[in-house]
Amino acid sequence: MGLQDRYGNELGTQSAAARDAYLAGVDSLMAAMPGMDAAFQRAVEADETFALGHISLARSKQLLGRGHEAKAPLARAKELAGDASPREQSQIAIFEKILTGQGAAALEAIRAHMKDWPRDAMALAPATSVFGLIGFSGKPGREVDQLALLEPFEKHYGDDWWYRTQLAFAQIELQKLDEGQRNIDAALAAFPKSAHAAHIRGHLFYELGEREAGLAFLQDWMKDYPREGLMHVHNNWHLALWSMETGQMEQAWRLYDEALSPAVAWGPQINVATDCPAFLVRAEMAGEPRQAARWRELADYATKWFGRPGLGFVDMHTVLAYAMAGDGAALAKFAENPAGPTADLLAPMARGFEAYAQGDWTRAVGEIEPLLATHERLGGSRAQRDLLEYLVTSAMVKAGRVSEARAMIEKRRPQNGKGKGFPLAGLMSS
Repeated sequence: MGLQDRYGNELGTQSAAARDAYLAGVDSLMAAMPGMDAAFQRAVEADETFALGHISLARSKQLLGRGHEAKAPLARAKELAGDASPREQSQIAIFEKILTGQGAAALEAIRAHMKDWPRDAMALAPATSVFGLIGFSGKPGREVDQLALLEPFEKHYGDDWWYRTQLAFAQIELQKLDEGQRNIDAALAAFPKSAHAAHIRGHLFYELGEREAGLAFLQDWMKDYPREGLMHVHNNWHLALWSMETGQMEQAWRLYDEALSPAVAWGPQINVATDCPAFLVRAEMAGEPRQAARWRELADYATKWFGRPGLGFVDMHTVLAYAMAGDGAALAKFAENPAGPTADLLAPMARGFEAYAQGDWTRAVGEIEPLLATHERLGGSRAQRDLLEYLVTSAMVKAGRVSEARAMIEKRRPQNGKGKGFPLAGLMSS
């Protein structure tokens, strides 16, 4: 047997140094620890003919928001693929599809690949989580599809910490909280440094309505997590929200200004472009005054990095930023040129956000409320998409429909009313 990864898959290198660097890169990628790109770079420096090292380097660049740096390692991986094993050739083909925007084809290729190599976690990983190929597929029922994809692999992965992390997230999003807790706690016990696992444990706190406990847990976990970590922005978003929802507004704004805003966050750009608008609008709905300068900054950032529609979850936050910044021209451009699998949701979201920004509460409710039944299609987590429930509730309250608003949000997000109540100004707490 040749050199193997930690899942027992043979690697196309005879260099122990390349193998060790590759393993470090995989663990870093799977756990969102800093240094995955540097590790894969060391792997290909140790063995320049290691095709899987090159394609993994390309994938890491994409995940870090530096897609332009992925072209060279992708090209080199393709050059070397002819001498690689069938498994590695298949994995290279999968990542080429992902790197060139062929999401649906990549997902089908992953399904086929996993029939032959069920323990190829690197190939399976892009199809997992709420930002994965299923998460952003735009299909109804994609949360059920996500769990259905993962569950059959339990016999192959057992107690593997990465698998338990992804399985837990799929379970938690479907309200299978007991199973999710067992799996995420086991994953954290096995690999405490996993930022993905810590993040998903945070989602469990969210679903249980345990804000104070979630804040304490994630604050403690984040103490030693570097700024360059893949989850630094997003985990701080959770901290900022919990700080706001527990009445610690000064701390919430400090987290925004020191960890989230475009002026300080390194990326990934998708987190900055979605987490920042999500925080600002929730802060306003909780009673904070509108932050005009911050909204303008976010609108400009969205134009720079996500100036064309196509990815529903990002598009939602882009039109929100345009609406709240009062950029009618940019908003119209997006609304009139929808693209991607959730294109049908973009125009009503844009109109609804614009109405909210302008204080037309009845119109805001009329545009956004019908989307609540299917907003799962947008991707992202339940904790992120509750923005739409909150916006409808807030608009109802401002329109004087307090009882109706309360009934709606209590039905759709009952756990969020625990403790200090819903973080919505004008809505009486539980």
